[in-house]
Amino acid sequence: MLKAKQPLWTCPKCGHRFVTRNMWHSCRRYAVSAVLVGVPKEHVAIFRRFRDLLRAHGPLIALGRRPRTVVFQVRVRFAGIHFRRTWVDANLWLERRATHPQLSRVAAFSEIGSHGYAHYFRFTKAAQMDRAFARLAGEAYQVGAQRARAGKGD
Repeated sequence: MLKAKQPLWTCPKCGHRFVTRNMWHSCRRYAVSAVLVGVPKEHVAIFRRFRDLLRAHGPLIALGRRPRTVVFQVRVRFAGIHFRRTWVDANLWLERRATHPQLSRVAAFSEIGSHGYAHYFRFTKAAQMDRAFARLAGEAYQVGAQRARAGKGD
């Protein structure tokens, strides 16, 4: 039987929601539409493909974090995208190490007291987000919904 999840804590200053109370964050808010201003058309297509792959698994929140960055959250923030001049960096939080042709690096979260791995991908075209990447996006969504480790002590 799954444990009931605690309600998310909402920062009284900015309205951002978190799994734990008083979690450190910046209260700055950027509209996603503002983040996309001036971004090359192909990079916007990459963003839309990434967002749509994540949304295919259920509802989510997209948050502009700073100029040129958007993060995605279900219960926790589990994916993000950052626009560079000639490419787009996307990241997914997965519970396992994965491989993909567009993968540029993997970092273990155990170094910061959490579980899983941050996977960083580099894209120049939306078509590079293939079926294998779509499956990884689905896995990451489960992490964001805090379903992936159900029954493993969460």
